[in-house]
Amino acid sequence: MQFHHHGYVSGDPRVQQAAGVGINRPTELPDEVDVLIVGTGPAGMLAAAQLSQFPGVTTRIIERRAGRLPIGQADGIQARSVETFQAFGFAERIIAEAYRITEMAFWKPDPADPSRIVRAARTIDDPAGVSEFPHLIVNQARVLDYFAEFMSNSPTRMSPDYGFEFRSLEVTGEGEYPVTVTLLHTAGPNEGQERVVRAKYVIGADGARSKVREAIGCTLAGDAANHAWGVMDVLAVTDFPDIRTKCAIQSGEGGSILHIPREGGHLFRMYVDLGEVDPNDKGAVRNTTIEEIIHKANKILHPYTLDVRNVAWHSVYEVGHRLTDRFDDVLPEERGARTPRVFITGDACHTHSAKAGQGMNVSMQDGFNLAWKLGHVLEGRSPESLLSTYSAERQVIAKNLIDFDKEWSTLMAKRPEEFEDPSELEDFYVRTAEFPAGFMTQYAPSMLVAASEHQALATGFTVGKRFKSAPVVRVGDINPVHLGHHATADGRWRIYVFADKATPGTGEQGTASPAADFAEWIANSPESPLAATPAGADPDAWFDVKVIYQQNHTRIDIGAVPKAFKPQVGPFQLTDYEKVYATDPAADIFELRGLDRGGVVVVVRPDQYVANVLPLTATAELAAFFAPLLQADRPAAV
Repeated sequence: MQFHHHGYVSGDPRVQQAAGVGINRPTELPDEVDVLIVGTGPAGMLAAAQLSQFPGVTTRIIERRAGRLPIGQADGIQARSVETFQAFGFAERIIAEAYRITEMAFWKPDPADPSRIVRAARTIDDPAGVSEFPHLIVNQARVLDYFAEFMSNSPTRMSPDYGFEFRSLEVTGEGEYPVTVTLLHTAGPNEGQERVVRAKYVIGADGARSKVREAIGCTLAGDAANHAWGVMDVLAVTDFPDIRTKCAIQSGEGGSILHIPREGGHLFRMYVDLGEVDPNDKGAVRNTTIEEIIHKANKILHPYTLDVRNVAWHSVYEVGHRLTDRFDDVLPEERGARTPRVFITGDACHTHSAKAGQGMNVSMQDGFNLAWKLGHVLEGRSPESLLSTYSAERQVIAKNLIDFDKEWSTLMAKRPEEFEDPSELEDFYVRTAEFPAGFMTQYAPSMLVAASEHQALATGFTVGKRFKSAPVVRVGDINPVHLGHHATADGRWRIYVFADKATPGTGEQGTASPAADFAEWIANSPESPLAATPAGADPDAWFDVKVIYQQNHTRIDIGAVPKAFKPQVGPFQLTDYEKVYATDPAADIFELRGLDRGGVVVVVRPDQYVANVLPLTATAELAAFFAPLLQADRPAAV
């Protein structure tokens, strides 16, 4: 965490100085906003948190409830999400309070007595070490609390506007605020009255029954599996030995349980198989009582017993898989003719079962993908065409998720005798571990993702996939750190310069160093993306350029490092020493990520996905990549 560059900070350094629209921010919802977000679920709150870092953008997020969510239905936090939380500054705190999944146990009918269950296998949760972050279980409400804290500490001083329900919208296409939104007060002195707000853009994060989705003519299409599950968060006394371990339990008596311990050491969740549902059931299965769910759980757990002492929450749901064909308001025949004004995220555009722990995680990545793009467009950094990439990128990811969830939920619903291979369930869990963890997302080539022409230069940083962090040593203070952890959710592009073999200031065998040449180009060339940085802003305001040298930190003379990697920032023009790194002797990043020793540039998007891999000498190619992403006219300093 960096602070003091604007002057001495005596309080909490996480509280940023108010700026732009955050100065004297009105308490009441304005009549005109840049972005109106409907719904304070995971997708909406992450989008709001990201947009809160853009001082010149007026963003408001509305919620029909009168206050914060007291208890959420979602609880699974995949490692990719924890990486994202790191960018928002609360990964360590949420890890401390969450339940951490390290292993999963598989229970099956005892061959000697199928009426009893026995532990048949255990699997490590992340055997390949795909992330330095853990797989967590924590209530969705706490995730939302952390995002709310982040946005309230941001320059824009954002907070949700509770007590507003979305009713309708119209994209008029006229004026500076072309979306007219009708809201209803659901709480407070104006309860029952309508309110009209005009916006430049609207994000529908209002769940599976989304009215925003309905307003733009999208429908969820798909099918139901005609299989019901009862889910309960409970406090109980039991003799089941794995009550604090994640388990898949298959009973010979019919039915299965997915058991998930919760945060706090006592609470746990059980998804209890209620069996097949008659297509003509008309929702009657949803009337299943908590007593019936507990009875079924005890039957599946035999010979163990479950004495439930308190029920925090319970529900009954039928598995369904549905997806919209677009995630914005632009009809297929309008593509290329206009850019979107209304977007939908999360459950508003994709629904699936809860057992793979994907809903909250994928929804948050929807919000992350969209919000920085809106920030760049609204601040004048990028053209409006950037916004068309949201639906193009996220719709494909949602389709992949639904295909995966269909297979996983089908396996969970199978009876033990229906498996051709007794270990099929656990084998699938291990084989597909990277997908639910969030690391198989790969965006296709577009204006935001280059072709993989130079992929061989950095085999561990796959173009289109998330930037996989690795250990390095920060030269200035000789601290071992993770390279990716310094990338905060501030809307900036990252340009990682993996230097050639030359030590800074010397060149190799008397020749010029490609890293030094690159530093000169990116700092001074009119073709450099940094040339688009507004006058008066810090040189790293839009592009965060870092260098990683191949040598041990003891061989790096910080004074000889080019100034491009040590920008002067803040009103006092202080030198930033936290952009210069050396290899960690215990884990050489060049070896870990397959980096070419001749020098590589890795470009990473604000949402942490690798956009381009280039040789150090390919400055013209780098300039060409950024050219369509930057407006020709420089905006005023923000």
